[in-house]
Amino acid sequence: MSSMIASLHISAGAAGLIGTITNWGMLLGGVIFGFLGDRFGRVKTFTYTIFIFAFATALMGFANNIYLIYFLRLLTGIGAGGEYGLGITLLAEAFPKNKLGKMSSIASVGGQVGALLAAVLAAFIIPNLGWHALYLFGLIPIVLIFFVRRHLSESNEFLKSKQEQTISTAEAIRKYMFSDFQTSYQSIGLMIMTTVQIAGYFGLMNWLPTIVQKQSGLNVAGSSLWMISTIIGMSVGMMTFGSILDRIGPRLSFGIFLIASSIMVYLLVFAHTTIALLVIGAIVGFFSNGMYGGYDEKMSEVFDWSDDSIPVRDALWDHYMEDNSHDTMKTESDMEKYLDMSDDDVKADAEKLLKK
Repeated sequence: MSSMIASLHISAGAAGLIGTITNWGMLLGGVIFGFLGDRFGRVKTFTYTIFIFAFATALMGFANNIYLIYFLRLLTGIGAGGEYGLGITLLAEAFPKNKLGKMSSIASVGGQVGALLAAVLAAFIIPNLGWHALYLFGLIPIVLIFFVRRHLSESNEFLKSKQEQTISTAEAIRKYMFSDFQTSYQSIGLMIMTTVQIAGYFGLMNWLPTIVQKQSGLNVAGSSLWMISTIIGMSVGMMTFGSILDRIGPRLSFGIFLIASSIMVYLLVFAHTTIALLVIGAIVGFFSNGMYGGYDEKMSEVFDWSDDSIPVRDALWDHYMEDNSHDTMKTESDMEKYLDMSDDDVKADAEKLLKK
């Protein structure tokens, strides 16, 4: 951000608007591509979001006008928002609930690996070639499009929902998110939590490197080192938050992490040495973004679509009946793999069947 401010001769307020517009784009992209994913398929739509994100990011390498930057960051946000929403859906439909928390944490850590690589590249590229050159690396994700199209297929849940012509996305939102007071309360609460999470993350990663440079006299490479430390802390937090969530529940785990992150960001102001900045930066990252992976699991738990548009029960039993019709499932050990994949209700039904 500091390099952009210096080269474009813009105010801090104008630079801050870049992050704001990106976030608005993410909101818009999540809504638009959520509808498109329900209609045309998650995998196909997912590849389009990757292309939009990568193409808009690469074009930033040729942007020398703040208004063009605003437009390109809006496009980048649209692609990122759609990509994240569809990614969660693909995970939720590909893995059973008892493994979703672990898989979402792995996916979130994967995102931080990308941020870590970006920070390393920034330390070498910006001082020598400028910030424009860094954005050209945004073309690399386009390679993922060919991988996704070749190796990913639509889930059985999506294909079955299309055949059965289930309720529309708008009706599903109304039914599952705002059907009664309790559900509406949880939906609004999750919206507020994720808003605070995203705003805090972008505020942290956009502005703290600039603040660190001014406060401690670090150069771009030095501030990139601080970002690397913070991102490592975020990754460790994501890998451990799932276990904490399972042990003490969402209310305590999210509450502790949110309060601790606020305290640690405040303490960062009093860090004046490089070592102190790196240590506190890692702790800030651990608490401020460690809970990010937990939202996927919590949303999947609150918004249970298993009886309608993505019928996990039906998909599981269709698979079971198909195997059973070929006389391949006759032992308890054969059945155990299905018990491990199912939710509590399906487990109970399966156990009844075993006793017959």
